[in-house]
Amino acid sequence: MSMLYLDNAATTPARPEVLEAMMPYLTRWYGNPSSHHTVGEAAADALADARARVARVLGLRNGDVVFTSGGTEANNLAVKGIALAAAQRRSDRHVHVVTTPIEHESVLESVDYLERVHGYAATRVPVDEHARVSTDAVAAALRDDTALVSIGYANNEVGTVQDAAALAAVAREARVPLHLDAVQAAGWLPLSADELGYDAISLAGHKLGAPKGTGVLGVRSRIPLEPLLHGGGQERGRRSGTEDVAGAVGFATALELAEAERVEASARVSAIRDRFIAQVCERVPWARLTGDPEHRLAGTASFTFEGTSGEAVLLELERRGVVSSSGSACAAGSDEPSHVLVAMGIAPAVAQTAVRFTFPRWLNAPLDAVADAVEASVTAVR
Repeated sequence: MSMLYLDNAATTPARPEVLEAMMPYLTRWYGNPSSHHTVGEAAADALADARARVARVLGLRNGDVVFTSGGTEANNLAVKGIALAAAQRRSDRHVHVVTTPIEHESVLESVDYLERVHGYAATRVPVDEHARVSTDAVAAALRDDTALVSIGYANNEVGTVQDAAALAAVAREARVPLHLDAVQAAGWLPLSADELGYDAISLAGHKLGAPKGTGVLGVRSRIPLEPLLHGGGQERGRRSGTEDVAGAVGFATALELAEAERVEASARVSAIRDRFIAQVCERVPWARLTGDPEHRLAGTASFTFEGTSGEAVLLELERRGVVSSSGSACAAGSDEPSHVLVAMGIAPAVAQTAVRFTFPRWLNAPLDAVADAVEASVTAVR
């Protein structure tokens, strides 16, 4: 039986163009980019070119791009690195960070680490029933010792998109760096630092058609950053370790392709998404769309189906040839309800009925058969 994969927020397949671009640096030009010989220098040139290509998409300087092992490391480096560096400049060595309760675990756990281990203060600004955060609430949370605001550009579970430019304006007025977790936003939303005004941004390659284990933290050079990995001083001292040249080339290629396709793909997939949402809500009257109905990613449609079990619905869907998820892959297998949905005010029992459909950028046909499968699966479980 053929399967339709609708869990692209968890990961996407590596694109053929990306694998083709990477291959020379896994075979012929496999040298260490820190080595001073022909093979190493070829690798160093490829790394520098990949860095420049990523910087162009982000609207940053080449030196602002730090290659990482993925979005989790990029978020850890941004949250911990900026906060730890800020504390070193204060006589009391304590700082304050601002985030929201709906962030990815890599942000929330980093903030928790700063509180537990370093005694820093943190404010988690509440969100509304659509998972939107108020710029006024963020402004009210800022203090004289605030070192960082870290907010997801687009939520990984419900697809809600924040007003990044407005948040950046609030942070800039208070002279506080803004970090955007843009792991889910890349390929769907604008990423230019000039347009959005952020100081740091996290991206993950496997959401864009690059292999797992590739990522980037874009962080303006003027922002002090304490490294998490110490060693040979690679990445301008911000992330030591021999660079994954092939991974950097693959990431740059995937990011360029996604950015080139972004506007057209977003419009096309949004129309398919809206039709799918309307069909599900019509055929399953007790379905509830989660996330902001207007400010949402083109590729995300998430629902709760009260009176069911989300995991049971997923099994029924897979039996009918549709692969989807109940939320973040990082929380898969947990018995706890989604922290995102609970923070939105959804009852824990209802939150455990969640099902998320996330679409690829190349989707070009209606999902009528998937809507049929959703109706049949929810009916069977309920």
